Amino acid sequence: MGFLEYSRNCLCSSGVFGDTDKVKLVMEGDSVNLQINVTEIQTDDLIMWKFGTKKTLIVKINRATNEISIKDDDLDGRFRGRLKVDHQTGSLIITNTRTTDSGLYEVTISGKTETEIRFNVTVYARLPIPVIISDSPQNSSSSSSSSSQQNCSLVCSVVNVGHVTLSWYKGNSLLSSISVSDLSISLSLPLELECLDDFYSCVVAYSFTNQTTLLNNTQFCQPCPDCVFCCHVPEVVTRLVISALVGMAAAFILVYDISSRKGEQER
Repeated sequence: MGFLEYSRNCLCSSGVFGDTDKVKLVMEGDSVNLQINVTEIQTDDLIMWKFGTKKTLIVKINRATNEISIKDDDLDGRFRGRLKVDHQTGSLIITNTRTTDSGLYEVTISGKTETEIRFNVTVYARLPIPVIISDSPQNSSSSSSSSSQQNCSLVCSVVNVGHVTLSWYKGNSLLSSISVSDLSISLSLPLELECLDDFYSCVVAYSFTNQTTLLNNTQFCQPCPDCVFCCHVPEVVTRLVISALVGMAAAFILVYDISSRKGEQER
């Protein structure tokens, strides 16, 4: 999965950024390209990449002497073996990103003029797949009549997540949701159903990606009586295909019959 890039005014963990700052959102393990506009680079420019609020130098490019210095052993080896530089443009590529790579990256291009570009990078941990379990009692102490339908209680959970939203959907309609801004916690969201009357899903999402688990079986909930949804999807598709074929055959017979009658009348 790639990253999302946009420029805007924003208030982020590293500080307040202006209109020219570029914001990049990337999933852990992916690469992110901090790209410099090639038109801004001259053959004798000095390009310096710095990271964090302390502005630690991580890359130095002297285009006049064609020397490139990558200081990936600094910062306790945080970037060791993961920094690559585009020799032509001076752009910085971070491979196999980690959540600790999140922060402010500044590049200064010094020559006849001096230009500074800032990138606010956020690396998100991979989203786990939501787990749906039943929260209904396994054994009922009181026997109920066969005509009554017992409600089913469900719980959707995700663990070790942060800055996410956990939601229940019925079809495309949002039923309930819960959001969290903390790091490395667990989230659970209950759902009460009388019976299974539609497609239900549990979704855990960042602002730019999500993971979904479908409640597409009757393991936890009984189908509603006389419910069209109760037919399994393949059966529904088969019925639709058969209906379409029957309709096409009927239309063909009708056209053939009309054509035959017209032929007889002409004769």
